[in-house]
Amino acid sequence: MKIEHVFFDLDHTLWDFEKNSELTFHKIFADNGIAITLQDFLEVYKPLNLEYWKLYREEKISKKALRYERLKKTFDAVNYTISDDLIDKIAIEYIDNLANFNHLFDGTFELLDYLKEKYTLHIITNGFEEIQSKKMMNSKIHHYFDKIITSDSVGVKKPNPKIFNYALESAKATKESSIMIGDSLEADVQGALNIGLKAIHCNFNNTISTNKNILSVTSLLELKQYL
Repeated sequence: MKIEHVFFDLDHTLWDFEKNSELTFHKIFADNGIAITLQDFLEVYKPLNLEYWKLYREEKISKKALRYERLKKTFDAVNYTISDDLIDKIAIEYIDNLANFNHLFDGTFELLDYLKEKYTLHIITNGFEEIQSKKMMNSKIHHYFDKIITSDSVGVKKPNPKIFNYALESAKATKESSIMIGDSLEADVQGALNIGLKAIHCNFNNTISTNKNILSVTSLLELKQYL
């Protein structure tokens, strides 16, 4: 069946999370007098953040624990003494400021303009409800999308089948007429494939996949070859 609906992940797929996150930390560290080399902090924080997001996806930790623990563990690892109160303050300010930085991956607007003429576009994201729409509004991509499905609104996170089925139902789409596009092999690609939904992996870091049957691209504009 012909593709009619294209579902996108947001962070790390269209919205350049790492760049925007780095700019956010730069601001809030300056605002709070955190005397630490940002690159030293980020070198530890980035893999820890991915680890804690995996635990969060698997329902093993709460949103509150995710926000606190990823910071606490990083500050401990770089031997920076900081109070719990200040960690909590930074965690709040990080969420409050993150959407104020709006770098998108190269080709985002060109791709969305191209796809919008051919398909109905949607978002499925594990990001926090209170910030995802703000990211999209501030980066001027909100209007491209019909349905914006967040894990907070559904109550489960990708790769749980429930969020994909909810998204299809919400969009009045079928598995056969839809495709999922995202950066996470586990959450986006395998999650979609597990319910019979087609998927494309945004492999922007050009990592080697053990599954050669998964369709992948190394840039957004490469998607035009398939859609």
